[in-house]
Amino acid sequence: MITRGSAPSSFFYMSESANARDRLSSRLGFLLLAAGCAIGLGNIWKFPYMVGEYGGGAFVLVYLVCLVAIGIPMLSVELAMGRGSQSSPVRMYRSLKSEKSRWNVHGYVCLAGTVLLMAFYTVVTGLLLRYVVLAVTGGFEGLTSAGSETLFETQTGDPLIMVGFTLMVVILGFLICSLPLNNGLERINKVMMIALLTILVVLAVNSIMVPGAAEGLRFYLVPDLDRMAEHGFLNILVAAMSQAFFTLSIGIGSMAIFGSYLGKDRALFGESASIAVIDLFVAFVSGLVIFPACMSYGVAVDSGPDLLFITLPAIFSNMSYGTVWGTLFFVFLFYAAMSTVMAVFECIVASCRELFGWSRGKSSLICLVAMSLIVLPCALGYNILSWVEPLGAGSSIQDLEDFIVSYLLLPGGALVFLIFCTSRYGWGWDSYLAEVNAGEGVKVRPWMRVYMTYVLPIVVGVILVAGLVSMF
Repeated sequence: MITRGSAPSSFFYMSESANARDRLSSRLGFLLLAAGCAIGLGNIWKFPYMVGEYGGGAFVLVYLVCLVAIGIPMLSVELAMGRGSQSSPVRMYRSLKSEKSRWNVHGYVCLAGTVLLMAFYTVVTGLLLRYVVLAVTGGFEGLTSAGSETLFETQTGDPLIMVGFTLMVVILGFLICSLPLNNGLERINKVMMIALLTILVVLAVNSIMVPGAAEGLRFYLVPDLDRMAEHGFLNILVAAMSQAFFTLSIGIGSMAIFGSYLGKDRALFGESASIAVIDLFVAFVSGLVIFPACMSYGVAVDSGPDLLFITLPAIFSNMSYGTVWGTLFFVFLFYAAMSTVMAVFECIVASCRELFGWSRGKSSLICLVAMSLIVLPCALGYNILSWVEPLGAGSSIQDLEDFIVSYLLLPGGALVFLIFCTSRYGWGWDSYLAEVNAGEGVKVRPWMRVYMTYVLPIVVGVILVAGLVSMF
């Protein structure tokens, strides 16, 4: 086992025992790693949009209830499976059930899901890195809305830019994962997350102070019963349930790996709540950044990814000190995306180590080569392979990969985790309860058994079906 403070002797450190079980050195390191995995671009543009669309502050209250009722219990299930098994997702069911159990198949599905997630998420992260470079070099100066759209099309239409910056992200991510856990992923993520939270607060303060910010804050925070009535409470509830579920990235084992690095000193339900609070903070404060700025400059806030890559660069070009604020914003976005990349890469590396008995360095190197090839279809899907429209006219390879992960593997996998932990045919409620409640902190209560065994699976099933219906 590599001790804290030991240094790698080469680019990919090879001497670590493949059989050693890593341990996170601090609770803060765990919370920031897990929160970094959960925090993603969907939090930053989707949550603020949904708040504004579905009734402002009233939606926030509904979302909070759903986060407590769905997100936190589901997260505790995945963390408990990881800590109880002391294994990566691909070996998790073997440790908790048996070598020949049919549940084991889902472990391989989890590995496939993490790989597929990174097949497109690294491409978006690479594009964010490119926009950091553009912001630093003054690429947004004097940019109009039309010019911003042209800039986006120019960047995505260049295969060398898309592939090059994507590979930079892949190399950086696996380089960090090749280092000993404490001195590599844990330490670097801790610095990135603290910087991310600091930049977010600075951006929010600046955005609130721009002329016309009050209108944006009113749209974002004040309950609008007319908008709620227009959409219907049931639709709002389903939307809040879906956002609470997806925001924590539950279902493909990317959280379970960090549970496997934990000791027994803290109860996992309380830790799940702490992670959810950090995730909610980033999503909520992102709205304080986006809404006042958009309202001040009279632009739409419901344009999805276009908001990040087309609308906001044009806004920064018209701001005082726009280069500074644009740079900070895209550094913030890059950190948010990169924290997810590093966390999921760690899950992939750990799975391969356990499957093949490789060292951390060897697993990172082989995964880097493989992932460099896997990302190519999505990176080229904006240009050379733009003619491939797998989900119909106007769709892309990224849309297909995103659909499989977001609408099938995440909710379907979460349902499998939940049934496994509450059914006598799986791990069982008593085993889950003993693991999740080990240590100090907020614990799962016995009365919650009925809810998590019979009610929560139906809720997750509704989210799965609702997502598929909305997609088609």
